[in-house]
Amino acid sequence: MQNKKKIAVFASGSGTNFINIYNNLKNGQIVLLISNNPSSGAVKFAIQKSIDYDIINSFKYPNPNDLNKQYELVLKYYKVELILLAGFIKKIPINLIKIFKNKIINIHPSLLPKFGGKGFYGIKVHESVIKSRDRITGATIHFVNEQYDKGLIIMQKKIKVHDNDTPNSLSKRVLKIEYELYLEVVGLLCDNKIKIIDNKVEINDRN
Repeated sequence: MQNKKKIAVFASGSGTNFINIYNNLKNGQIVLLISNNPSSGAVKFAIQKSIDYDIINSFKYPNPNDLNKQYELVLKYYKVELILLAGFIKKIPINLIKIFKNKIINIHPSLLPKFGGKGFYGIKVHESVIKSRDRITGATIHFVNEQYDKGLIIMQKKIKVHDNDTPNSLSKRVLKIEYELYLEVVGLLCDNKIKIIDNKVEINDRN
C-alpha cells in the first residue's frame, strides 16, 4: 500500500472546501494549513482538529523575500507533495509555483475561462454570471501558474442558472458542486491518475 500523499491547504476565509476535503478524503493526508488570516474559520477548524498550521502574512513578514522564504521553509519541513488553494486571496509567489510545478491546484466558482482573472472571486463571480444572463455556470479545478485562473484546466462541473437565482442562491448551489469536484480531483491526484502530457491534462482512470 502506497503512502498517502502529504497535502497543504492554503485558505483565507471560512475554509469550507478545506473542511470538506479533510472530512472526506481517504487517500491523502492534510499535514498543514497555511493562512494569511489568523481569525479565519479555516484556522479555527485546524485548531479544533489539531491540524498544524502557520500564519504567513505581511504583518509577520514585512519583507516580501522573508515571506516567500517562509512558504518554502514550512512546506519543505512538512514534506508537502500537493498544495490546494481553498479560498486563498493572496497571489502565490513565483518561487513556489516553480518549486511546486503542477503540484498546486485551485478551485474557481465559474466555468473558466469565463469570469476568471484578477478581481473575479467570491460573490463577484456570481454577480457577473447573473448580469451576463448566462444560462450555465459551474466550477473549475485548474493547475496554478503565474497568472490568475490561467493554469491548465483539470476538470469542470456545470449547473443551470435559474431565472430566479440571486448571487447568493447561485453561490450556494455552486459551492455544493465545488465540494464534489474538489474531492474527486484531489483523490485522483493522490492516486497519480492525473498527468500533464504535451501541455494537456490527461485523466487515466476515474474508477
